[in-house]
Amino acid sequence: MKKIIALLLVLATVFVLAACGKKDSGKQDPTPASALEVLEKVWATYAENEKFYAMGGDFNEPLENAPGKFSLEDSEAVTASLAVPADQQKNIDQAASLTHGMMVNNFTCGVFHMAQGADAKAFADAMHAAIGSNQWICGAPEQMLIAIIGGEYVLSAFGSSELIKTFQNRLAGVYPNADIRYQDAITG
Repeated sequence: MKKIIALLLVLATVFVLAACGKKDSGKQDPTPASALEVLEKVWATYAENEKFYAMGGDFNEPLENAPGKFSLEDSEAVTASLAVPADQQKNIDQAASLTHGMMVNNFTCGVFHMAQGADAKAFADAMHAAIGSNQWICGAPEQMLIAIIGGEYVLSAFGSSELIKTFQNRLAGVYPNADIRYQDAITG
């Protein structure tokens, strides 16, 4: 009898400890292979009625209605198009973009892969400061979103509140564990 009671106590302890353990859904974000892949996966989840006329890539190799690679060779273009400060460009080794095809202040998104040894959080902070203090030509965007994906990709997006909200919802569907560092109104 004592053995049965002891066995029941051990089993009860195991069940209690198991119930108190951390719940893990087993779902992990997919590990992106590139900055471009991040945008391609998110854009692919958009419903047809959510999509807007978009351009991807840079001036030399633009893509219509699709994300594209953004060359880092032209530092001025990286700053002017994606708001990456010149002193931060050494911290990235690849980029991709997707922008509104009619007005970039309606929606612009860049995804950046961190160079070896670069700090994604520091880069995200620098992007937040740069977007927040930018001098906008055709009216300021309404919202910005900055997230870190997988610890090595920083995503920055700015534009209309509606388009940023839709993008953030789609991003959460593909990368539910993305670290949303900033989600701010732009007052500029």
